[in-house]
Amino acid sequence: MTGLPRLVVASANPDKVAEIALVLDGLVDLEPRPPQVPDVVEDGDTLEANARLKAVAICVATGRAAVADDTGLEVDALGGAPGVHSARYAGEECDAGANTARLLAELAGVPAGRRTARFRTVALVRRPDGTEVQATGTVEGHIAAGPSGGGGFGYDPVFVPVEGDGRTFAEMGDEKHAVSHRGRAFRDLARRLAAET
Repeated sequence: MTGLPRLVVASANPDKVAEIALVLDGLVDLEPRPPQVPDVVEDGDTLEANARLKAVAICVATGRAAVADDTGLEVDALGGAPGVHSARYAGEECDAGANTARLLAELAGVPAGRRTARFRTVALVRRPDGTEVQATGTVEGHIAAGPSGGGGFGYDPVFVPVEGDGRTFAEMGDEKHAVSHRGRAFRDLARRLAAET
């Protein structure tokens, strides 16, 4: 097989697509999701199920291999919540700010030592022949008392990775990709794809 694997990105989130493209630069050839393909309902009960729903939908719509991911923030003091519901934690129509506000409200009064959490990403490629390649990336950390930093997206302003210097993901800029859950998942996915060639 010659050339880089070509994958259609299932996500329409420009921040997420930019992050995926940065991590996979030079490893795969990414194509944007066609604008006429509607959003996929993510009603799976696991990150794996949601990643698969998105990848299958884009693969069927385009007839080409598709890559999708789903990420969850798992907070120990909240029994693993918001988890698979991270993107809609404050309600279906809410944004990242509302989700973060709900998270911080639920952690009010929880001491710093008990605010441990992790981000977990499942990345999945689905091909027209039905075969799949899947990888997972995890990063441990804790939830800050309040948001800090103007970069990143989602819960980045309140997530402080263990493998850092005390800054939130939103304060780290592109340094985030070296330790992030999404970076790890997609680098592992790229390795798995390369091993098949």
